[in-house]
Amino acid sequence: MTAVKNATRAGLTALTMALATSVAMADTVVLTAYSGIFQENYVKAVVEPFMKANPDITVEFYGMPNSAQMLGTLRAQASAPQIDIAIMDVSVAKAATDEDIFAPMDETITKHLADLYPQARYEGVNAVGVTFDNLVLLYNTDKVKQAPTSWTALWDAQYAKQVSIPAVPDIQGTTLTIITDKMAGGTNYIESVEAGIKRLEELAPLVQTWEPRPDVYQPISSGTAAIGIGWNARAQVYADLSDGKLGVVLPEEGSGFQINVIGLVKGGPASESAKKFIDYALSPEAQAAFTEQMFYAPTNSKAAALISEKALKRTAAGAMDKMIDINWLEVAKVRDAITEQWRRRVIPLSR
Repeated sequence: MTAVKNATRAGLTALTMALATSVAMADTVVLTAYSGIFQENYVKAVVEPFMKANPDITVEFYGMPNSAQMLGTLRAQASAPQIDIAIMDVSVAKAATDEDIFAPMDETITKHLADLYPQARYEGVNAVGVTFDNLVLLYNTDKVKQAPTSWTALWDAQYAKQVSIPAVPDIQGTTLTIITDKMAGGTNYIESVEAGIKRLEELAPLVQTWEPRPDVYQPISSGTAAIGIGWNARAQVYADLSDGKLGVVLPEEGSGFQINVIGLVKGGPASESAKKFIDYALSPEAQAAFTEQMFYAPTNSKAAALISEKALKRTAAGAMDKMIDINWLEVAKVRDAITEQWRRRVIPLSR
């Protein structure tokens, strides 16, 4: 807890120094979202075109490693916000809404609300989906000669001790639990994931690591591991950078979405310009551009018509009917119980 507080203080201090001048300017919008590869691609596909079309508005992207740190910074600034917009995981955005950090999201902020897929809207969250990502099967093309078509490939004995899976509390592990539970006959993942946990107990002895470093994509690309799971958007980017070593599959049983939402910080210093950016970020044009750039599925239903067939095939946009309807706000209530089941019954079996 102390380390988290220190990290939040450090992040806040850096943010204050970096934005000391810009926050006083009404036409400078401060956006916080994920750092690293997300920041690099989002700036290129969305932020820069927006600024080109709106030369009177500057958008400063303040990257943070995760949604929890974003929320911590927003909390610390509650009495005097320096950030105008946040892109974060929907379950964390619910906490921000409950703490009155986000302004209500309605037609005065964006005209695109009616065009969003139903999965992009959550009751009680003052933010809406800006990207859909989904869990995929990853494999090393040298070690796995034929592209797998099913999640059951993870249980194939020929890959013993070559399976790489980010364990819970990582949301990838949680998503795999829900998918596995459904495959094993489970009918209500909120009430019980017992069927899925039993199936994961069978997988555990084959797992090489539950904590891939630096992430799950690198060890599979390099051949340190043969097969595993990851998020589609990053997987597609890394697949292009791997010279064909990283294979990516959306299994025939389907998958589940991880949803990043965009919210307007209440009392932010550039609210009017921030509203203009949010409206642009949710437009079919911006959504399509980011899909082409980084293969997140669009949340605006009108964007698909603007996306190339090649890019569309590398997202779940063409397989919406295969997506398990995961209510992440409800999952948040049982996440600790799922994590405990993993720690007690699943992870120990891999040692």
